[in-house]
Amino acid sequence: MTGWTTYQLRRQIFSIGEDFWVQNTAGENVYKVDGKVLVLTQTFALQDASGNELARMQAEMLTLRKTMDVKRDGQVVAVVKKAFFNILSQHFDIDVSGGGVLEAQGDILNHEFQITGGGQVVASVSRQWFVGDMFYGVTIAPGQDDVLLLCIAICIDEMSEADRR
Repeated sequence: MTGWTTYQLRRQIFSIGEDFWVQNTAGENVYKVDGKVLVLTQTFALQDASGNELARMQAEMLTLRKTMDVKRDGQVVAVVKKAFFNILSQHFDIDVSGGGVLEAQGDILNHEFQITGGGQVVASVSRQWFVGDMFYGVTIAPGQDDVLLLCIAICIDEMSEADRR
């Protein structure tokens, strides 16, 4: 996948209040995920290496299905929704502000899935690239919004965590 950007993330175990770094392929810290402790809902902030908040992910509490919002500058830029039960595969719908729609489908619980938009793969998530269960990779197509797609992967990971237990 020439030109694609790959990041390494740590799988969420018990993540509220827990911070971790998102690294590039050279092992450099690129983004920090800050789990907010003093908030009543599940909330995470994606920050740059200097600590500037780039986006915030927050669970919606009173919804029929699991849902998390991705916000930038206080505005919702994407809504990640877990699809109702599907026997064939796990599935998430992502409504992007401005009318865009993305889908995540595959073996979500094992971090082996793709995020697609308009029939094209925009990101691929896999833990096959790493030894052990603690890490997974997110590879993003050229010209895509890395911050948004990383936030979507983190939201999906967080919403799927309860299903792993």
